[in-house]
Amino acid sequence: MVRGALAGGTAARRAVFEVFARHLPAGRRYGVVAGIGRFLDALEAFRFDEPALEFLTSQGIVDEPTAVWLSSYRFSGNVWGYAEGDLYFPGSPILVVEAGFAEAVVLETLALSILNHDAAIASAASRMVHAASGRPIIEMGSRRTHEMAGVASARAAYLAGFTSTSNLEAGRSYGVPTAGTSAHAFTLLHDSERHAFHAQLDALGRDTTLLVDTYDVARAVAVAVELAGPELGAVRLDSGDLAETAHEVRAQLDSLGATKTRIIVTGDLDEYAIAGLSAAPVDGYGVGTSLVTGSGAPTAALVYKLVARSESDDGPLRPVAKRSVGKPSRGGRKWAVRHIGDDGKAILEMVSTSEPTPGPYDRPLLTPLVRDGEIIGREPLAEARARHERALAELPPRAFQLSRGDPALPTEFTG
Repeated sequence: MVRGALAGGTAARRAVFEVFARHLPAGRRYGVVAGIGRFLDALEAFRFDEPALEFLTSQGIVDEPTAVWLSSYRFSGNVWGYAEGDLYFPGSPILVVEAGFAEAVVLETLALSILNHDAAIASAASRMVHAASGRPIIEMGSRRTHEMAGVASARAAYLAGFTSTSNLEAGRSYGVPTAGTSAHAFTLLHDSERHAFHAQLDALGRDTTLLVDTYDVARAVAVAVELAGPELGAVRLDSGDLAETAHEVRAQLDSLGATKTRIIVTGDLDEYAIAGLSAAPVDGYGVGTSLVTGSGAPTAALVYKLVARSESDDGPLRPVAKRSVGKPSRGGRKWAVRHIGDDGKAILEMVSTSEPTPGPYDRPLLTPLVRDGEIIGREPLAEARARHERALAELPPRAFQLSRGDPALPTEFTG
């Protein structure tokens, strides 16, 4: 497209692209905006170096004029977006990119690959956090996904309310708190659970978490408390009927005087399994596979569509839209406001092609992220995490049902 636009003289025409979802994954009542910070970092570093240009030209993908244009690529346009941690609904313009056509169109894969992944993970994580009802959740999915996707997943999960991650790179890169437990391999390395527990306690102290289901749970719990005393930090259960076993272990720990020892459960958990454990004496969860695969929705189904363009390089914008069967788009650059009632609860998402005048309780949703190519919208991850909590507090109770249903807020489109 860039090559064709350069050849046709349309590459510099002003254009507006928007990222939005036509629908939410089945059963979801809301989506979580995530990946904005990673997108801004990637945009700032987005370049075509000599090896890339050599490949493109040697394979005949671009001609020499296109290669010259790509060699000096620097995004110089403007970007607005929903703030990270906020919520989105069908049609929400969560990212708006305005620049020359060629500058903007080449960002499609960059934007969608980041936002589709991170929003899917954060949306799943948010449901899990709500199902946990205040009990902490550790993100433990790095072994179930691409090595860098594991880092991004840990960031997105923390944004949505997870308390920590076992991914140390996420701790180094993004400041996500790190935590973890030993695996069955550590127990199997030793001649007995007693030897394994003794070694772990010597190295890490009594506040560590001991894995107690390698052989016999009751026997392991007894040995763990014998060695660590009632100050033992936690035990982890990873198999079997977790609810029933948790009740048995809680009773045993209490009988041994370890009343403050916590019970952590892991093992193919998702939001439904977590909700099912709400009555069990569980103090925390570790979630891996379901989290990093979006709990059945590994993509947020976001698209990047041209919605307005000019007739010339500096002319006024006019709406453009697809009319494809089943995949139509709405023309015109959009603005969005969340309409809030006087009780503080959100009522609907208002999306319009003219800048609206918000009501006394309404909340404008688009914020400047890039101005004339300069990144202006960076913020600490902690701010996005806090924003997510505030956004959830605005939703009506039906938003948190795990059963199938319509989006928690309708989207109203106006001119």
